[in-house]
Amino acid sequence: MGLFKTAFNKIAQGLTKTRTGFVGGLRSVLAGKPISDGLLADLETRMIASDIGVATSRELVADLRAAWERGEIETGDQVLAYLKDQLRAYYPDEDRALRFAEPGAVTVILVSGINGSGKTTSIAKIAKSLRDEGKTVLLAACDTFRAAAVEQLEVWSQRLGVEVVKGKQGGDPAAVAFDACAAAVARGVDVLMVDTAGRLHTQDHLMRQLTKIRDICAKKVPGAPHEVILVLDATTGQNAINQAKVFTEAIDVSGIFLSKLDGTAKGGIVIAIREQLNVPVKFIGVGETPDDVEPFEPGAFVDAMFAE
Repeated sequence: MGLFKTAFNKIAQGLTKTRTGFVGGLRSVLAGKPISDGLLADLETRMIASDIGVATSRELVADLRAAWERGEIETGDQVLAYLKDQLRAYYPDEDRALRFAEPGAVTVILVSGINGSGKTTSIAKIAKSLRDEGKTVLLAACDTFRAAAVEQLEVWSQRLGVEVVKGKQGGDPAAVAFDACAAAVARGVDVLMVDTAGRLHTQDHLMRQLTKIRDICAKKVPGAPHEVILVLDATTGQNAINQAKVFTEAIDVSGIFLSKLDGTAKGGIVIAIREQLNVPVKFIGVGETPDDVEPFEPGAFVDAMFAE
């Protein structure tokens, strides 16, 4: 992908709970059994319970049923291989790489998400990867409502060797964004990452503040924000989909960072996002360290999920 190097073993390790919970459950149901209406119904129920999504689960099972009726598959053991192939082919060809400004210009990445989603850690993961690629990075601490949020970002900035622009606690987040954009241009940094308040998607006034930050970035830096990354907590399942819909309406989300995949057996949420949102998953978090981030490559993800 350019910015990151996909490591199959790391993804497979991060998907251990999904592989043993969801896929392992499917294997226990399908292994050594002939296909039947009851088996397909059980399969559909398990897929929906794993947050794959109702529509996609029904569509996949309908395809399996049609293949069974055509005589292409006969046993439960064949179902897993067929399902794996179906999921690999489920994703359209699309650019999942980070979008950058023209050479010599500042790239602005706006990062949003609710408290607890892993947003600040996700920023650190992307920042480290950018640094590893030789790019200079500046952080903007626009979550001025929580002192802990600014402190956490400062800790990461020290660990990563990058600077952070911050304001007074309780101050105007948009003013911090303004100052950070000005500093990024003046210093000639490659990338400015803007951390925003972990606002709830149900709070309209906070969503308006997020839109204001986006608009200020656009005024101060041509073409900004070049990326609007929404961090979603994979462990929250379908609630993450509801969050994404509201955030997308407010700030035109361009990519999703799906965090905490290592903490859930419901990795099928990646498939549900594809079903319900017209926004690509660009990164997945598969651990707690700054190195535990990978680009989302559908083929590698499905292979890791079904690995034995």
